[in-house]
Amino acid sequence: MGRDLGARAISRYLVFLLFLSLFGAQTSHAQQTHPTESQVKAAYLYNFGKFVTWTGTNAGSSASFDICVLGKDPFGVVLDSTVAGGNIGEKRVTAKKISSLQESDHCRIVFISSSEQARLKAILAAAKAGGTLTVSDIPHFADKGGMIEFVPQENRIRFEVNLPATEEAGLTLSSELLKVATRVIGKTGN
Repeated sequence: MGRDLGARAISRYLVFLLFLSLFGAQTSHAQQTHPTESQVKAAYLYNFGKFVTWTGTNAGSSASFDICVLGKDPFGVVLDSTVAGGNIGEKRVTAKKISSLQESDHCRIVFISSSEQARLKAILAAAKAGGTLTVSDIPHFADKGGMIEFVPQENRIRFEVNLPATEEAGLTLSSELLKVATRVIGKTGN
């Protein structure tokens, strides 16, 4: 049993490293050796788009692949520089700042800032209806109906997934993404 736990931990760590190395954000040589928390989260936001299939109303109506930040922007220029020149599928990736969900018509991914915590229930309901992937670092975001929650773990940024919330929005997450998650709510066998 001890060997199985060790082997699973090593396997999970290797999958995580593979995910970051294969799908990491484009970086320049001038950047620091250890990325900041904002850089890690921005890279995740960009890469989540590569592991999600949209089937609902947000399946491909826009010419670009928009990653939006709702509320007070914690990224500054980091998200813009992370997605600059990037493509997901055949769509150019853009980063947008929005102040209300009504502005999110073309957003494939919406990062919900902690400044929006008081309006979270209404935001999640509207995003689900629009087929938008919701991501946040608000504590217990996934438990409250959000789709992907950034969580600090052992001095690293990891993430949890709420599988029923993604399915209700008409989104399909790849098994590779689910393998890297620290927790998957609603996964069969959990």
